[in-house]
Order: sequence, then C-alpha cells, then structure tokens
Amino acid sequence: MAGYRYDYEVIAQWIEPGEKVLDLGCGDGSLLHHLMAVRQVQGYGVENDPDKILASVRNGVNVIQANMERGLIGLEDGFFDHVIMSLSLQAMHNTQGILAEMLRVAREAVVSFPNFGYWRHRQSILNGRMPVSESLPHQWFNTPNVRFFTIADFEALCELNGIVIHERLAFDEGKVVLEEPNFLASVAVYRLGRSG
Repeated sequence: MAGYRYDYEVIAQWIEPGEKVLDLGCGDGSLLHHLMAVRQVQGYGVENDPDKILASVRNGVNVIQANMERGLIGLEDGFFDHVIMSLSLQAMHNTQGILAEMLRVAREAVVSFPNFGYWRHRQSILNGRMPVSESLPHQWFNTPNVRFFTIADFEALCELNGIVIHERLAFDEGKVVLEEPNFLASVAVYRLGRSG
C-alpha cells in the first residue's frame, strides 16, 4: 500500500461515518482502504488499469473496471454521498464532463490536483524545463497528465459550470497554505457541490 498522504486525512474529515463513497481512479485502493478503516464507509472504486484493479482487490476494495472518459454510465443519480477523484483530474481529457458526472452521482465531490501555478513549477519553466516534483513526478514524455492547470483556472472552471466550492485546502509539502495559494501551494483539495 502507498505511504502516508496528507490529503487522505483532509478527505476523511469531509466524509461522515457510514457514507457511500465512490473513488474514481482509485489506483491500488489505498484511499478507500483508509476511509473504510477510519470512517467505515461503503467504498467502491473505479479503475481502468488491470494491475491497479488487482492491487485494489488485494486491499479489500470493491472495484469495477471502467473508462471514466465515457462518463459514469450505469450509476444512478445521487446514489453516493461523496465521489472522490484524488490527484487524477489532470489525467482526464473530458474534465467538464467528469465533474458533471461526479455531481450527478453524488451529493458532493472531492477533487485534488497538482497546482501547475506553484512557484517551483514556474521556476522550472523559466529555467527552460518542464517541472518535475513530488506533485508532478513524471517527465514530460511519460506523464499521464493531459491537463496542466492552476488553482485559479480550476476555480474559474467551477464558476463557469455553476459548481459550488464548499471548501478548499491548499498545501505545500503537507503544510496548509493560506496566503497566495495559486503561487505558493503545490496541491489543492476541494469539496464541491451543485448550485441551486
């Protein structure tokens, strides 16, 4: 199982005990395994990579294989309390579509992503190289990321699509960033809902 991730603690605080939770791009199931242990959630994962699906099953997580780019077909409206996409939104081609689907199948959505506007990433580009960091660990030629966006970009997208931001926490190396998060935070975690 993966090592400690501070965003797991943030997400766990936003989840009530016993909730129905869907984790999109669940990887090896570590987050759901954590939520089942600390919040006793009814957890379900969605993953497309066969090796990660096997790892999820080994972690005791119910997981289905699906291509999320096609939406969350077959999942009924409002079935889940929370749907989570942890550090995977930047790997989605259909960003607006998956956000809409998340808020269709759940009361609230939780997303986290690396902030491309982080000052160290900007410095890398000024130095003529694409950034490689803890939050963006891949080289430009083998990255699964297809979208590079900032905290400001994401908040503008939410406003454009009528998505309500209930809460945002921004981090740099596991420490909360309160001032200038678009510049000083490497990762952001959001709790989102529908307007109206």
